Amino acid sequence: MSIEIPGLTQVVIPAAITVHLGAPDEPAENVTVSFLDYIKNVASSEIYPTWPEGALRANLYAITSTALNRVFTEWYRSRGYNFDITNDTRYDQSFVYNRGIFDSISKVADELFDSYIVRQGQLEPLYAQFCDGRVAQCPGLLQWGSVDLAQQGLTPYEILQRYYGQNINIQTDTPLAEAYETYPGIPLQLGDNNPYVLLMQISLNTISTNYPAIPKIPNPDGTFNAATQAAVQEFQRIFGIDTSGIIDKATWYAIRRIYTAVTDLAELTSQGVILSEIPEFTPTPGSSEVVPRVQEVQYFLNVLSAYYNTIPSVDINGILDTQTRTAIMEFQQTMQLPITGIVDEQTWNSMYENVVGILETLPPSAISLPSLLWPGVVYQQGSEGPGVYLIQQYLSYIASILEGISPTDPDGIYGPRTEQAVREFQRYFGIDETGVIDQYTWNRIVFIYRNLRFGNTRNVGQFPGSEIGQ
Repeated sequence: MSIEIPGLTQVVIPAAITVHLGAPDEPAENVTVSFLDYIKNVASSEIYPTWPEGALRANLYAITSTALNRVFTEWYRSRGYNFDITNDTRYDQSFVYNRGIFDSISKVADELFDSYIVRQGQLEPLYAQFCDGRVAQCPGLLQWGSVDLAQQGLTPYEILQRYYGQNINIQTDTPLAEAYETYPGIPLQLGDNNPYVLLMQISLNTISTNYPAIPKIPNPDGTFNAATQAAVQEFQRIFGIDTSGIIDKATWYAIRRIYTAVTDLAELTSQGVILSEIPEFTPTPGSSEVVPRVQEVQYFLNVLSAYYNTIPSVDINGILDTQTRTAIMEFQQTMQLPITGIVDEQTWNSMYENVVGILETLPPSAISLPSLLWPGVVYQQGSEGPGVYLIQQYLSYIASILEGISPTDPDGIYGPRTEQAVREFQRYFGIDETGVIDQYTWNRIVFIYRNLRFGNTRNVGQFPGSEIGQ
């Protein structure tokens, strides 16, 4: 049975998009406008009509991709909201209801509104984070930077590659569709046979990898059988839904939300954080000791945001800004901790334990780590804590790719197995074999991990002892 459900198993351009004129939980008006009018409005609110056409096109690709990502993943609707996107720039992109549209922007949007950015080999439109690049910085497209690149003669695609990486494509001529809410309208239950059942069976089997208590559905074929009912009931039990064994609207969107979380955790792109593109941040004067800790907090918040819809994602920039403090407070409220916006020992331990609880269910290939600065601590046998846990995760992935490096069992404790893996890594790359992680070894591990994880294996071969890329 082939699944062809527009807006769910294929990307389509919705006829209309519903915008919430405020923050997600803020009482505000919802307005529904045509998708094309939305793109023109956002572009006219975000960029300048006098910019070079190459910059206009690059920005329009990013704007369209961001909107389509929210619609395709049903980011808000799967969390119980009755809209597709907000106009609050802390969460989404600017939209000013009933504003005027610039002619030059309108002309380009007419041509590009059915095109979007996608990672090679993926279906989901990229959540193409962007910011102005002057007042605000972010791990995505810098709008004023795109102007400079366009003036240097780069094409829109080359501009986008500068910000989102080489492994992107521009998908064009996306089909239009009227419907964009995916729930079929009636509950799915025992005896049903249709593509919607098959889609839920595939989703539940994927979720069960991270939640082993959910039984696998053997040979999913679109028939709602007893095995499917058992998987639905266990899913409902785990996520606090009435265990009816029926996929009603609430269960449908809960499955959609958790499926999106477990499949997107590696990149977290649906939350606007592109971990593979985060630069090597340089600490500001006087802050070198706190930046690494802030980066770890920000990464932990982003992992948690994939599983708790109350916790927003943040930029991993090493700056304890308002966005990060707000996310910390949301975490504290979710975990019923004192709401201070400060990462004290209780908050830090709770955050660490919750992240470990999520990541330990995933194989190394399903985890994507950012480029974290050295925490300023020398790790060796007997060391414990989040820094050890993170280095174990880095090494676990490296060991899954390179022969001769032993896998570690990430537990936050620097034991003999971790020391062995460190020594083997040092030997492999021609580093003094001490079994100790100082700043140089930390930086090499992070560098090799990022190159292996994101496909630049030819660069790994520049280090002594490596056979890759030779």
